[in-house]
Amino acid sequence: MKKLILFLACMLLALPGNSVAQNYVNGIDPNYPPFAYVDEKTGQPAGFDVDAMNWIAKTMGFTVTHKPMAWDGIIPALNAGEIDMICSGMSITNERKKVVQFSNPYWQVWRVFITKKDSSLTPKDILSKKIKLGVQRGTSEAAALKKEQQAKGYPFTFRYYDSAPLAVEDLVNGRIDAAFMDELPADDAISKGRAVKKVGTHGDPDNFGVAMRKDAKELRTLIDQGFEKLVKDPYWNELKKKYMGK
Repeated sequence: MKKLILFLACMLLALPGNSVAQNYVNGIDPNYPPFAYVDEKTGQPAGFDVDAMNWIAKTMGFTVTHKPMAWDGIIPALNAGEIDMICSGMSITNERKKVVQFSNPYWQVWRVFITKKDSSLTPKDILSKKIKLGVQRGTSEAAALKKEQQAKGYPFTFRYYDSAPLAVEDLVNGRIDAAFMDELPADDAISKGRAVKKVGTHGDPDNFGVAMRKDAKELRTLIDQGFEKLVKDPYWNELKKKYMGK
């Protein structure tokens, strides 16, 4: 009898509409507010991208687990199968496209220079003086500015950090003279009362997309269709108001 019950249960699961939901693992930067971070109070992953992917998973019929990881090793982790996607404010770049595929873009953000609130440095000063400039290692903005420095001979010295907030911390404490990052993490630092200011944008804006392994065709379809549904749903505006203040 037990064998018969087990057989019937397996047959039911095999019927259309009764399959077990696929679980995917999303790798996130643990300290990249407001897109992804680990909440200090709950110890759980949070942020715009985390909430957005949770909604997409529920809507598209799969489950998702968010795994905080070091940013500079997150693409190797994806291609090694440790995670299935990266929905965590990742910029779509030609270099990254060589090793992963991206969803359609879902957000655009400018890159900015920030300084201490009482600093007189301008973007021109930052690019022309022997200052210490903080960036997050493994980011598209760090790679782009490094390439530009090599081409144009900018005299500043890079200081690399594991996260944008750590660069902000050293900026406030006077260990670096300026920092370069995406605009929203800079806005987040300012909103939290850090004594820093934006002094100007630099370069072209970045488009964010979800990174996946190149053979993940089914997942790519789920993500693209999920974001298409999300931006048409009232929850999209709720997310923007909650995390972006707009």
